[in-house]
Order: sequence, then structure tokens, then C-alpha cells
Amino acid sequence: MPKGNSPGPPPPASSADALARMKSQRQRDTKPEVLLRSTLHRAGYRYRVNIAPLAGMRGRADIAFPRIKVAVFVDGCFWHSCPQHGTLPKRNTTWWRIKLASNVMRDREVDERLHREGWEVIRVWEHEDTEEAAHRVTEVLEQRYSVR
Repeated sequence: MPKGNSPGPPPPASSADALARMKSQRQRDTKPEVLLRSTLHRAGYRYRVNIAPLAGMRGRADIAFPRIKVAVFVDGCFWHSCPQHGTLPKRNTTWWRIKLASNVMRDREVDERLHREGWEVIRVWEHEDTEEAAHRVTEVLEQRYSVR
């Protein structure tokens, strides 16, 4: 298997529409991520955006609180295989199955590495209610700030 658990180079797009959809996918500043950041900012929290919490780490936290070691990842339902909304394309199924499984495996490896280094990891699905997700994050932040 090629570098980083990848199934190899992506197969050609099955249609012009599929190619356009893939090219339009944002890697950062997605709507759910921006909404969560905005909600946390309005609540008075300051954070870093799109950072690798640890040197040499492949995964980048969408929202990070480095001083108290809290990393928030806003995961897309398709790319991270949401059990509720994750789908598998009908074309190039084998390639996509391997690709999406490797994404999930990488997520778990990132979580484990951060936990070993004393970080709290919060995973938010893109479909989650922003206020509920912000509440989950702020509970962890308050607990971490009170321990300091």
C-alpha cells in the first residue's frame, strides 16, 4: 500500500459532476467549522485554527487550545465515515472503501497520539447541532481551565 495508508492515486472521476464536487470540497473553513468557531468566539474563547497540535503530526486540529491541550476536529460525514450519514460511492467502490477506512484509522491514530501527550480530543460531526457541539467543547474547556 502506498504512503500513509492511502489506497494509491485516486481513480479518474466517474463524471464531470463528480469531478466538480470533489474539487469544490474545502479542507478547512467549512461551514460547520466556521459556525462552531463563531459560537465559541462569541462565548469569549480564543483559539488557534488549523494547526498540528504536535510536531510532525499529519492530522491538523480544526480548532485548538494549545495552552490547555484541547484539540477539536470537525469531521465531515463522508470523509470520516459517519455511522449515521457516511456513504460509499457506487463507482470505484474498492478504492473508496480503502480510502475512507484509512481516514478513520488515521483519525484514531491521531486521537491516541494526542491522548498519550496529555491532550483532550473532541470530535464533532458536521451534522451535529452547533450549539450542542459548542456546549460539549465548552464543558471540556471549563474543566481544563479549572484544573490549571
